[in-house]
Amino acid sequence: MRPVARIDAEWNRQAAEATARGSKSFYFATRFFPPELAASAYAVYWFCRTTDDIVDENPDVAAARRELDEWREGLKRALAGSTDCPVILRHFAWACERHAIPAEYAFELIEGMRMDLEGVRYRNFDELRVFCYRVASTVGLMMSHVIGFEGDALPYAEDLGVAMQLTNILRDVGEDLGRGRIYLPAEEIAQFGYSEAELRRAERTPEFVQLMRFQAERARFYYGKSMPGIAMLRPEGRFAVEIAARVYSGILTRIEEMDYDVFAQRAVVPAWRKYGITARALARPALGRLKFWGS
Repeated sequence: MRPVARIDAEWNRQAAEATARGSKSFYFATRFFPPELAASAYAVYWFCRTTDDIVDENPDVAAARRELDEWREGLKRALAGSTDCPVILRHFAWACERHAIPAEYAFELIEGMRMDLEGVRYRNFDELRVFCYRVASTVGLMMSHVIGFEGDALPYAEDLGVAMQLTNILRDVGEDLGRGRIYLPAEEIAQFGYSEAELRRAERTPEFVQLMRFQAERARFYYGKSMPGIAMLRPEGRFAVEIAARVYSGILTRIEEMDYDVFAQRAVVPAWRKYGITARALARPALGRLKFWGS
């Protein structure tokens, strides 16, 4: 087995900057990692963010599809040790080798992004959950390998990824409409007496509020379901994951405080609240922290 290459300081700097720009919540949480873990987390995020941007920032679907295919082939080369591929992929391959991250997670994520290109609509939650697994649970699984874990932790990482992606979906309902995307399951939209026509007109009716409340409760269920897995992570990374999860669940709280008006504004957790979440988490005994949720 060949020795793992040393980290490239310039690549790490670029990855950290990309993380800080792309996700304030994720970057905030990584500040509780030791530097070595943070470097690997940035490498993973840089890859995931760039994969997402290939789809979101390219208005030409055919061109985005070609670029995504090229990205997939570049990933194969990078994982095989080739230097004939973008720096982002080489840096991600370094993290994969360092932490024995299964390559299948990265390829699943690419296929999840491809689902957006294909304009997939989700009839029910079972179909939506496949998307959530591919674009978010895979990230949690990769990060579990970066941190290290004991026992059967991976199913809990999948659940946390689902919870976070459902949160993203609820937060971004308005923005996604602008891209022609609807993630809310069609059967559930109808179940609450709402319609896609009303959704496309950004009508926040009582039926829409009920639909969104139902979705938020599902996300909270998955946050709670994921909790036992945090205790299975290695101690040096455990607290950061807890903070990331609590901050993300705080987005749900903001959506509720906005009375689900996700068309007019974007729910964010302000810095003062993030620090409050951290302070309260630190003040609780570890066992007590992992028994319940609260933002």
